[in-house]
Amino acid sequence: MGNSENNKSLDEINQSVTVPTGYDVSFVQKFLAYSGPGALVAVGYMDPGNWLTSLSGGSQYRYDLISVLLMSILVAMFMQTLAINLGVVTQLDLAQAIARVVPKPVRYGLWLLNEVAMMATDLTGVVGTSIALKLLFGLPILYGILLTIFDVLIVLLFLRFGIRRIEFVVFTSIMVVGVIFGIEVIRADPNVASILSGAIPTADLLQNHQKLIISLGIMGATIMPHNIYLHSSLAQSRRYDYHDPVQVKEALRFGKWDSNVHLFAAFIINALLLVLGGTLFFNSSNDFSTFQDVFDGLKNANLVGSLASPVMSFLFAFALLLTGLISSITSTLSGQIVMEGYLHIRLPLWQRRLLTRFVTLIPILIVGYMVGFDEKVFENMIVYAQISLSIALPLTLFPMVAITSNKRIMGDHVNSKLTMVVGYLLTTIITVLNLQLILSALSI
Repeated sequence: MGNSENNKSLDEINQSVTVPTGYDVSFVQKFLAYSGPGALVAVGYMDPGNWLTSLSGGSQYRYDLISVLLMSILVAMFMQTLAINLGVVTQLDLAQAIARVVPKPVRYGLWLLNEVAMMATDLTGVVGTSIALKLLFGLPILYGILLTIFDVLIVLLFLRFGIRRIEFVVFTSIMVVGVIFGIEVIRADPNVASILSGAIPTADLLQNHQKLIISLGIMGATIMPHNIYLHSSLAQSRRYDYHDPVQVKEALRFGKWDSNVHLFAAFIINALLLVLGGTLFFNSSNDFSTFQDVFDGLKNANLVGSLASPVMSFLFAFALLLTGLISSITSTLSGQIVMEGYLHIRLPLWQRRLLTRFVTLIPILIVGYMVGFDEKVFENMIVYAQISLSIALPLTLFPMVAITSNKRIMGDHVNSKLTMVVGYLLTTIITVLNLQLILSALSI
């Protein structure tokens, strides 16, 4: 079930990166050649929604929820692997694959639902970026939101240099964010033994209602639809002969290495955030559920003692700004994949970026006009954005598991019976957890 030459997923990027072949090429050389798509996907696991849940979880329960982060990222690794399999073997992204097997009305409905999910993803980047600008420069939230319109220039600049340069910029940004939080955690001097014990799940996660709600928030903020669509397309960015079983197997192998390494890096960054919250703010009267709380807390000597430093606050806000900006790239690419796959409409990426951003700004500006441009209000919008993503997620994961378990579509690379059962089981669990997250959020 290969793709036609005239209908390539993200045609500007598809098969644009040459990779070395042959038995005389080392593992490291091949890994570096295939490495990159995983970095773009990993950005989605470090968005402001993840930041808020990790920091709040740490400040309330210290290191207990590291186990939830670990379980979430393991599930993410499994799901992203299925997306890689689909893209490499069929040369179709998930939107294209679903569009080929469902009736037209269903296809339009799925497009609309996923379009809302893409806007929700973009919303978290807009809010995170505008709040970071406020923290760093005192820029009013409204001006920061309007300024994000111009991040299309950043996307255009990056895309002019090809996907490989984008991957490098994103990878470097992830490393910078990781180093920033690594420095902050080292300065905080946490108890390593307690951190390691927090990686082991306990029954208390299910018995303590409030802890369960935070855990659901962490899991709900981890696996998102746009990452699945994005990876199924980016897996095709490497130039290999998809008619050659040996090269296909190699592309699958190194694509999974790339994904798992970068997702592990995303786990480390989220864990550092949780440890930071658990070390500095645990047992505080404030649950540190907003970025402003954390920004102020990092320079408040009454809270963190001698560790208080304006520099640490600045680095925290700078990391938030960096994450918000690079998420613009992935949300643009994901939106293009969904639109092309379901509707067969191709727009230049800069037009797609402007369309996504303007539609995203409408609800933000309406809410801001009605209740005031208050940081807390906009951070609450991130919570409701997660709800829309939770609704779209089952309609992304169930079709992906079904398609990759179809022998006619996947051939020799069809899911094994065990993989299929695990896929459906995990998707069902995620769906139930997300339903509980939705109900708990709506009952607030």
